[in-house]
Amino acid sequence: MSGVDWGLVTLPLLAGLIVLATHVPLGREVLRRGIVFIDLAVAQIAGLGVVAAHALGWHAEGWETQLAAITAALAAAGGLTWMERRWPDILEALIGSLFILAASLTALLSAHDPHGSERLRDLLVGQILWVADAQLLTAGALSALILTLWWGPGRRHPWVFYPCLALAVTASVQLVGIYLVFASLILPALAVRGLSGLGALLPAYLLGALAYLTGLLASARLDLPAGPLIVLALAVTALIWGVARRRA
Repeated sequence: MSGVDWGLVTLPLLAGLIVLATHVPLGREVLRRGIVFIDLAVAQIAGLGVVAAHALGWHAEGWETQLAAITAALAAAGGLTWMERRWPDILEALIGSLFILAASLTALLSAHDPHGSERLRDLLVGQILWVADAQLLTAGALSALILTLWWGPGRRHPWVFYPCLALAVTASVQLVGIYLVFASLILPALAVRGLSGLGALLPAYLLGALAYLTGLLASARLDLPAGPLIVLALAVTALIWGVARRRA
């Protein structure tokens, strides 16, 4: 496409593909379990870990900040595993409560930070256009580990699902933001609902990749934030695919 700086689009697209690699299969499991908002809660808790690290004066790209985010998300995973066994009938309500508590604590920790509003916006909308090579390498390695665990023999066990989800969301929220984490997990999975095996995974991956590419190209041409445009593209592609399936 003329007028598009492909050098600016390539790294963000790779970031999107890394996110989709784990989020497509995990999203299908989230729908199967009926706990749609779990990724929002875990993403917000991982974001709380990042904001807490900032409040302590730790460098944004330092290992301490990454450790804080991962520790917070894994703690949430452990808590959710226990809650699922203890209170399965109100699990969705508990997930929603965790989300709003984490969001409130994040806002409080950012209240006296002169860059707090900017950091909160970045956590929600993301800065996918400015993703760095080092971030891609780290996220790619973590995604490979997650996929290895996920496709292992115990993948449906809560002690595999929740840690895999926590690690995937922690890596992704710092690449693309909370909105795109949720959209990448849920919208492709919704589009292929009712399908199974490769008949579900392949279309979901293709729809997700097309949406990321479309959103990034639209961002480059329209000079608008990439994250919201990709979310819209994911919604539109999922809707078109769903309508086409019903008419076929």
